[in-house]
Amino acid sequence: MDDAELTKLTTIPMTSRNARMLERTARRRLRRDGAAFVADLGVGLAPRHRSMPAGSDASAAFDDLFDHLVRLLAVTRGPGHVGELLRLLAAGRPDDPEHDRYVASVLASCQRPADLAPVYEEGGAASEELRACLLHELVLRGVPVAETPGIASWATSPHWRDHPLAALPLVPAEPERDPDLPAYSVDGSSCGFPYPDPEDRYPAPRLDAAPAAVANWAEHPEEPEGRVEARTFAFPEPLEPGALPGALVALGLDCLTDLGELPEPGRKTAFGVVPVEAAEVWRFLFAASSTGGAYDSACYAAYGRLHAWRSLASLAGAPPDAPASEVEARVRECTWYRFAADTPWFHRVVWDLGVLALSPDRRRLAVLAATTTD
Repeated sequence: MDDAELTKLTTIPMTSRNARMLERTARRRLRRDGAAFVADLGVGLAPRHRSMPAGSDASAAFDDLFDHLVRLLAVTRGPGHVGELLRLLAAGRPDDPEHDRYVASVLASCQRPADLAPVYEEGGAASEELRACLLHELVLRGVPVAETPGIASWATSPHWRDHPLAALPLVPAEPERDPDLPAYSVDGSSCGFPYPDPEDRYPAPRLDAAPAAVANWAEHPEEPEGRVEARTFAFPEPLEPGALPGALVALGLDCLTDLGELPEPGRKTAFGVVPVEAAEVWRFLFAASSTGGAYDSACYAAYGRLHAWRSLASLAGAPPDAPASEVEARVRECTWYRFAADTPWFHRVVWDLGVLALSPDRRRLAVLAATTTD
């Protein structure tokens, strides 16, 4: 592309209509001229954006255009695409950790691991946040990052050991199988919802549990924004599996307030406790953090993985500074359940979550409930 054409395209008034025209031009010229054209366009427009009043129509139009250029390069495989994307990010979003998390998700979903080596080049344009997030996005997709050329040297280097994500293992743990990860295209994305159907009905529980003594409770700080209840209870005697639903009702949980009279066993009710594997609980927690709720901003898979493990660790009773191997062992030892209830506390739309962890001696019960709506 000659300088005259670049000057013409980068000096037109920035309106939503012109932004859409530039998007179409970028798509067409990517196929014809390669990734350098798309990056040149964004790099040429970036200085003007810095002079635009924040919140103005022109600034919003540029943001939409820039995001489209980033996604166009990130989802489309081709020679030099990742390197040109990094050049574009350095010009338009040089210090934006939240955007780096998004870009890492798109790259991991759409690009071949071998083509991601430019992200990890020593002295390259990629931020440490982008590198760390991309690494764990790849781990969740089953990529052996410690053995992948171009990535392994950075992944196994101790220099980033103080990054929050460095506490996570470089191979998926047992509960992390089959995570719900988004798929991206130029025009959008899609992701599954692992939450149980809010209209599920369960067999009524038997109410033969002994009265429970509550030892302590604590709010869990790692869950997404929304209505959240997190508590831990201690019982004087081991809690038998059949007594768990009745004991749960007797604990005075906010999420079970106004549950009403439970029907006789054998009838159906919109309250129930169902045994599950730890992997299913991890999927609930991972989805809640990585994809967000109705209005929550997604933090994407790398931090979703971190938050899910922190929540599992707390529910399983692991110390806050426990290594990943100890957390995984504690998780395996616990018995896990999900629960649901038709009460005013739960919105019962899509984003309802209720999980329980019962310790190996069956005397410690950790409860986490969360809900939000659109």
